[in-house]
Amino acid sequence: MSALYMLIGFSLAVALVFLVAFLWALRTNQYRDTCTPAMRMLFDEHTALQSDSGEEESP
Repeated sequence: MSALYMLIGFSLAVALVFLVAFLWALRTNQYRDTCTPAMRMLFDEHTALQSDSGEEESP
């Protein structure tokens, strides 16, 4: 029976750690922008490579 009490205490401690981590993420605005990261891969970023003459190289 003492093992059961130990497992309950351990599971509550783990749940409390995850709750604190979730609340910390909310307070530091980790979930503020949920749309942009999913759409970022759809936009083509223009990363121009400069040659020695200063002209842009085409890919």
